[in-house]
Amino acid sequence: MGIFAVSFLKEKLLKEKMEALNIREEDIRESFVRSGGRGGQNVNKTSTCVYLKHVPTGIEVKCSKERSQALNRYHARVILTKKVEQLIKGRESEDIQRIEKIRRQKRKRSKRAKEKMLDDKKIVSEKKKLRSSRFDEEL
Repeated sequence: MGIFAVSFLKEKLLKEKMEALNIREEDIRESFVRSGGRGGQNVNKTSTCVYLKHVPTGIEVKCSKERSQALNRYHARVILTKKVEQLIKGRESEDIQRIEKIRRQKRKRSKRAKEKMLDDKKIVSEKKKLRSSRFDEEL
């Protein structure tokens, strides 16, 4: 295992993504604070929550998903890269595309679209009725 207590592949992918987005370790201010919530004595006595600040962009990230500080360091960097990517790429970002897709799916259909859909349903139902009547005649 490397620095973050995850597989070499995950660590390598994270480093490549950070390089692609021009995020350097020197530009990140890292500090550790005590977590809250579940995790028992480990969480209450040790500083497992990771706080990152990317100085050039001013983006701040706080992560306390896991009980392990090393895993939280990894997760915090993943979150940071996603936020920086969102800032740089804007509308092209994967997260924004996913959110936009969900928004389009949930929006109300226009009257014309509803009518077209209902017309198509009627055509399909008529085809099915014709099939069933033919089947009944054969028996």
